[in-house]
Amino acid sequence: MAVNPNEDTEFNDALRKYGIIPPKETTPPTPSPPSSPKLQDVLDNLTPEELKELGEEITDDDLDRDIDSYRRQRLAQERLQQKRARFGRVYPIGRDDYTREVTEASKIDEEGDEEEKGTGVICFLYKDGIPRSDRTSGHIQTLASRYPHSKFVSIVGNKCIADLPDSRIPMLIIYRKGEIRNQLIAWGADRERQLEGKLIQIIIELEALLILCGTLDLPRGPLGEQRAPDGDDSEEEDDETSFRMRSAATSTNARAPKNIRAQSKEDDSDSDFEFDL
Repeated sequence: MAVNPNEDTEFNDALRKYGIIPPKETTPPTPSPPSSPKLQDVLDNLTPEELKELGEEITDDDLDRDIDSYRRQRLAQERLQQKRARFGRVYPIGRDDYTREVTEASKIDEEGDEEEKGTGVICFLYKDGIPRSDRTSGHIQTLASRYPHSKFVSIVGNKCIADLPDSRIPMLIIYRKGEIRNQLIAWGADRERQLEGKLIQIIIELEALLILCGTLDLPRGPLGEQRAPDGDDSEEEDDETSFRMRSAATSTNARAPKNIRAQSKEDDSDSDFEFDL
């Protein structure tokens, strides 16, 4: 008599017990269905116009009220963000403009800023024709558009500080509440031979340093919550460096040391460059 080992019978159970036929195959458990997304997560991904359309389709009155309330919060937050986003580009200035456009501008509080933190101002001292200065100029323009709440200004180095040597270019002087928070001197001079594939790494590092100095505020979500910067995925980054920079960028309460300085080969001086404006 032929035995079908797949049949679920007492006879087959006895054969399996003595190892005459192989054990019965177990049916793998059915995977649990993915959990439903939270309402908040769904609403976060919708524009105010899409929220309005969704509310018109909802028949549940309580849910309709929740969606309408959320939409009104989003609209109010967007209006506030638009008022606060006062800048968004790099503003050229002259030496005579420095006090007004930099020092005094850094004392001005954003509308609705209960903490009265003032405005982060980054003054970029440059000189055309110096490769590291030209590269940093592009990075500064990118960050200025990414952080419209902070003010970025630019000025030719020796028109801001008399006799400023090229070895100190580019220089970034960082202000908030009328005070210098930091100086980045000869930024990028220590890595000019290591640029291939590292441009995104360098801009992430610069972004993190400006956040640590307290001049850049983290980007905000739909309802104004602060979020870590997303970075740029257009080029591959070194994983370890990317992780370190992103971690640094979220530590907004940390304070970077005064006068970060990258000494170039042609600069043999060990003293920081002091100036009066």
